[in-house]
Amino acid sequence: MSEPIRIPAPDGVFPASQYTHVVTGTGRVVAVSGQLALDEHGELVGEGDAGAQARQVFENLRRCLAAAGATFDDVVKLTYFVTDMAHMPAIRKARAEHMPDDRLPAASAVQVAALVRPEFLVEVEALAVVPDNRAPSASGVA
Repeated sequence: MSEPIRIPAPDGVFPASQYTHVVTGTGRVVAVSGQLALDEHGELVGEGDAGAQARQVFENLRRCLAAAGATFDDVVKLTYFVTDMAHMPAIRKARAEHMPDDRLPAASAVQVAALVRPEFLVEVEALAVVPDNRAPSASGVA
């Protein structure tokens, strides 16, 4: 895939400040399931702390993307599921550690009544498009 094409404000659509309205590219599609704030041992990271949970979620996303031969530069869409929209600033801060403001993907944020367990505050899923010739890592093969 060549560099993803980002269209931050299509004609007639109000510009967004925290996401890009349209991102397109060609290549192999990588879908990453919603990631939660679990470490490599299955332990919750950051109980009651949306910022700590978001940092772990983005670390998990990074690892999942890498297993598929992708990086955050390849991400074209993020979907955020939060138990409280007040968590979004902490999530954006964690995202900024991995994605600069000039390379933001398309995004949706959805407030939910609950996630799979009550201690989870944040879940994020990703969609990426990577070049066909970039193979998954050996650890990413099932």
